[in-house]
Amino acid sequence: MEMLESAKTKTNIFLHINLYFFFKRLIDIIVSAVLLILLLPLSLFICLRIAKNEGRPIFIKELKVGKNNQTFTMWSFRTMTNGTRVIRQLPPYPFPSSWEKGVPDYFKIKGDKNVTLTETGVWLKRYRFEKIPQLINVFKGEMSLVGPSPERPEIADYYNNQQVERLKVRPGLTGYAQIKGVTNDNHGKKISYDLYYTHNCSYKLDFKIFLKATKQTLKRKSS
Repeated sequence: MEMLESAKTKTNIFLHINLYFFFKRLIDIIVSAVLLILLLPLSLFICLRIAKNEGRPIFIKELKVGKNNQTFTMWSFRTMTNGTRVIRQLPPYPFPSSWEKGVPDYFKIKGDKNVTLTETGVWLKRYRFEKIPQLINVFKGEMSLVGPSPERPEIADYYNNQQVERLKVRPGLTGYAQIKGVTNDNHGKKISYDLYYTHNCSYKLDFKIFLKATKQTLKRKSS
């Protein structure tokens, strides 16, 4: 009898999880499609402004790792000046022994010192408009509205068994770590928050994160 109850409980949990991801994906498709249409005039304006003020390229394409360690190309509006073509080694070369057990908590991605935010980039970053093209990634199923931040393949390749669990869900436009103010400057904290989300994702948590992110954006606009 206890075995039957246990099996029934596990089945209910399995169905609940699958329904959650089904409706989450459905919401991603509907919301991203609607936003892409509504934001089309703004997107065209941004394209023209970047082309006129900073020149090409208008978009930035970055290789990222998504759900189940699948790579995809993430699109964004360009916010930085065009730097020199510098080949960066991630992880640091030669391979440090501290990476043998996973990406260290203290790891920090160093930006190219030769590039800075453009005039348009400052405006885009303030309102997070640079992420508008990522709605295409959401619509295609490579990303979600809410989830962990997309990771670089060079870093994800060195995830340990615990860190790799953050790749069990689709990366998001915003997420638990982002609304907490944690960025790639604090890799250990970012992983901790992302794992919390991965293990506790739900309709309620997604709504709270999306609402918080929206409030933060609106607050920036009014400041």
